[in-house]
Amino acid sequence: MQRRSRKVVVLLRKFLTCAICTIALVGLLSVHVHVFPPSRVSDLSDPYKLPTVTQLDGASGNLDFEKLWKPPSNRDIVHCVKPSSNYTAPGESRGYLLVHTNGGLNQMRAGVIRAAKSDSRLANNNLPPDIQKLRCRACYEALRFAPAIEAMGKLLVDRMRSYGPFIALHLRYEKDMLAFSGCTHGLSNAEAEELKTIRENTPYWKVKEIDAREQRHKGLCPLTPKEVGIFLRALGYPSNTPIYIAAGEIYGGDTHMADLRSRYPMLMSKEKLTSVEELEPFINHASQMAALDYIVSVESDVFIPTYSGNMARAVEGHRRYLGHRKTISPDRKALVRLFDKLEKRILKEGPKLSNRARVSEEEKRSCLRNKGHG
Repeated sequence: MQRRSRKVVVLLRKFLTCAICTIALVGLLSVHVHVFPPSRVSDLSDPYKLPTVTQLDGASGNLDFEKLWKPPSNRDIVHCVKPSSNYTAPGESRGYLLVHTNGGLNQMRAGVIRAAKSDSRLANNNLPPDIQKLRCRACYEALRFAPAIEAMGKLLVDRMRSYGPFIALHLRYEKDMLAFSGCTHGLSNAEAEELKTIRENTPYWKVKEIDAREQRHKGLCPLTPKEVGIFLRALGYPSNTPIYIAAGEIYGGDTHMADLRSRYPMLMSKEKLTSVEELEPFINHASQMAALDYIVSVESDVFIPTYSGNMARAVEGHRRYLGHRKTISPDRKALVRLFDKLEKRILKEGPKLSNRARVSEEEKRSCLRNKGHG
């Protein structure tokens, strides 16, 4: 019995060995002499099996083109503000919202709407993204100027464009600004005394005693017209650059504007770009005149504020919202040191000053980006 069992096992082993060798031989031949016809991808019934070779041109290469552009599922995410069941969509407009402001240095205080904290940042810390977007759309799309103001603003922009690319210079060298900030650099003793009197007689300005020299060296003073001219030249702007002065009446008038005008003769303003008749509807309304400056500043090729006030920050934020249009915010604290060296003849205007001015601007932009102001 044992011998017979061993013979059966040996025979089975030989049979299995022959079968394996035969299968291996057939497989080898199928590779080299194509014993079996090649399979075709299109004949595969599995809809999830991907082809190894495809063509992307022509109708034959259209691999569910529509699927590539199909929007993804919303994953049950809904708008952060969902109207209640009592909400009804408005029909025709019943008019418009009138916002009363008192203008001047407190222009952000409003009688109907409190519009504070509208600054150059497109995002405020710790607010949900949808609220950030809503804030931008409300400030820069929903809120509009009256049609007459927008039409005049567009006219001013078109007339500035006729001179070519232009700078909008928000020159905060007005009497109320200088009196409020206590900045008197470059002024006569009589002018400094006049500003001090204005500050002392304005009850809602709490700070009365201000060290003008300390204020300036802290970078808390607006650049003077003369300093602006030096700064623009250092940045490389040619003397034929058109400049729109976005400001009210400059303190000291032509006396303080002479140096800037000698460097850049093409100084324009709304008063110069329009006729008396065109500007007459706005001339006695300070807020409307400021609105015209705002429109031109937003649409300018380059916007340069000499002081970081409410309007400057609002314009800068608006320009970022519209596509990060170029805005140059001078580093006043760093520039004061350079201007003082020029006055003491330690430094001269030229390549060295230009390099330092540009470096200070790049450092300022880097600082703003790191703080999240972009």
